[in-house]
Amino acid sequence: MANGELHDCDDASALLAFARAERQAEARAAANLLASAVAWAAMHSTDSLDEAAVTFFGAQDAVTIAGEGAPLVAEFSVLEFAAALGLSTDAGRIYLGDAVELAHRLPRIYGRVQALDLPAWKARRIAKSTVDLPMQGAAYVDAHLHAVAHKVSIAQLDRTVEEARVTYDPAEAKARWEASFEKRHFDIESQQVSFDGTVDVHGTLDLADALDLEDAVARRARELGQLGLDVPVDIRRSIAVGDLARRQLSLELNTGEPDDRQRKRPRQVVLHVHLSEAALAGAGSDLHLARVEETRSFVSADQVRTWCANGDTQVVVKPVIDLAGHVHVDAYETPDRLRERQVLLQHSCVFPWCRKPARRCDCDHIDPAARGGPTCDCNIAPLCRRHHRAKTHTRWRYDKLDDTSFVWRSPNGLVFRRDHLGTISLDTLRS
Repeated sequence: MANGELHDCDDASALLAFARAERQAEARAAANLLASAVAWAAMHSTDSLDEAAVTFFGAQDAVTIAGEGAPLVAEFSVLEFAAALGLSTDAGRIYLGDAVELAHRLPRIYGRVQALDLPAWKARRIAKSTVDLPMQGAAYVDAHLHAVAHKVSIAQLDRTVEEARVTYDPAEAKARWEASFEKRHFDIESQQVSFDGTVDVHGTLDLADALDLEDAVARRARELGQLGLDVPVDIRRSIAVGDLARRQLSLELNTGEPDDRQRKRPRQVVLHVHLSEAALAGAGSDLHLARVEETRSFVSADQVRTWCANGDTQVVVKPVIDLAGHVHVDAYETPDRLRERQVLLQHSCVFPWCRKPARRCDCDHIDPAARGGPTCDCNIAPLCRRHHRAKTHTRWRYDKLDDTSFVWRSPNGLVFRRDHLGTISLDTLRS
């Protein structure tokens, strides 16, 4: 039905019929999309590589996207399929893998999806759990779950997968069982920072280690209270952990007096912070945001001031880079000042939908240096290593429209615009 037909639903029965028809169309589209992924993988399997899509023979590897017995696919073929779906390369590889796992190792469950008898998302959930099973194990899961796949719980799915593993891969099952006894870990979620500049910390420790840590944290929290820090004990405990991290507690190698200043080291954390002019000047009473490259979140400008004002913090002020300028050098290697300008301008890899931080990317010559492309702002952009290789060895090409805007063309003619707002498909806009 066209969107306009919704307005023709003038009673409850017509509206329900319209909703059911749209739901059926959605299920059909999801099943067709899975089928297209399977066909794409077959078209780009290692047995039927389209060498015309690769500039240099042997430049791409065969990659495993599903379990044992499923076909391997050409490495760079994943990029274009993911881009066509509006996904990052990693997300596109996962989607392709789920589709191939279903079609080649879980055919009964996949058949129910194609018959519109099972939602695609439920089938994909099962496929994710069987990818590390041997071929016979996947067949076992397919045989036992296909009839109840529409209502299987996660617990039942896990039990069936574990039964298959014990039956058909006992060595792996035993190794997993033994590994389950060692659950110790300590995680600091530094990539998930709250607006007030805090992060979650959680872990599982050996009992003796946990008791030592508890003793040290509790003792330092009491000291902070005695020193006049008038905040709740939970906050003092959290501050105590940071103090402990900046103290040399394991082994004191200094043979002089155990002066507290010798036992304490300055806070050494490198943060690349982006602030507005108003935030730097402290103008007005508005709340200002700061973007910190090392996290995926925003924090307040006041929080940045608090970090810098800490007595243990060593602050290094670097020169301001004029992003409106232009750098040009007569060499192939990209100088640090040009690299830094591109990091600050682009923030991430400029390939469609890629979000790898620009600071960890390669500096790519858009027009290759071998063909006379200059090393300058107008011809340099950050690409992560995977997409840099794809641009070098395949027919992926791109042009720079301005400082932060790029137009990409895929080997099969898809066109994308990537700028500071994200990625859009220009083919979609024209259709």
